[in-house]
Amino acid sequence: MYSRDIVEETFRLKALGLTDRAIAKQCGVSVQALRHWRYGTRRSPQTEADRTAYCPVCGTGALDPAAYVYLLGLYLGDGYIGHIRNGVDYLSIACCDTWPGLIEECAQAIPKVFPVSVFQVRRRGCTEVKGTSKHWRCIFPQNGKGMKHSRPIILEPWQQEAVDEHPEPFIRGLIHSDGCRVSNRVRKKTDGGWKYYEYPRYFFSNTSQDISNLLVHALDRLGISWRRRVEVKLPNRDAFIVSVSKRAAVARMDEFVGPKY
Repeated sequence: MYSRDIVEETFRLKALGLTDRAIAKQCGVSVQALRHWRYGTRRSPQTEADRTAYCPVCGTGALDPAAYVYLLGLYLGDGYIGHIRNGVDYLSIACCDTWPGLIEECAQAIPKVFPVSVFQVRRRGCTEVKGTSKHWRCIFPQNGKGMKHSRPIILEPWQQEAVDEHPEPFIRGLIHSDGCRVSNRVRKKTDGGWKYYEYPRYFFSNTSQDISNLLVHALDRLGISWRRRVEVKLPNRDAFIVSVSKRAAVARMDEFVGPKY
């Protein structure tokens, strides 16, 4: 009987494109064993129950709410769920290579939500942080075909409850995905000439109004003032831009978000 870690590692390596023979050699198992794990013919009912018990929707597991809402924010901004085979999916979060700390924080959040192996796939300019499971669609029911802005994004009651109880990590996840903290520079003409002022502010931009609404709802929960405007980015696609610029509001955001790193 092999441990769950070894079984999950074979799924991870398969998602990376390794052959069954290479996976068997690296993990010290037989090709027949890993094929049985993949197709489910060797697992006993008890073994399968152990693998699915961590899901809070179709099993008996309990989510780490703070880690979950942070991951939810990342998923709504830069994530998607893809299919491998036999009901096994992978969650992928695209993280810009400019911010290695965010990549690490994302990699730490995934196993806090589900006890699965986490791996990274390098792309041009970004890194996809991934984890495989049969139950990503259970806890991210917002998945679907097409871009997120083309379909309704509405949280389930249990998701909204988690966000309302932990708005800070949810906002942090959204800002880490589709937001930023910048120094805004303005100038003002005076009798002595032009004077320049700098002040920090937060921006969030997403083409889904529903996702934008989720952010401002969480900001309202914390009493953080915000402004929103709409910009036309592409034909038939608007960007909903939320900004936080008042000094007290920025200071409150700095307590749990801060600059990307």
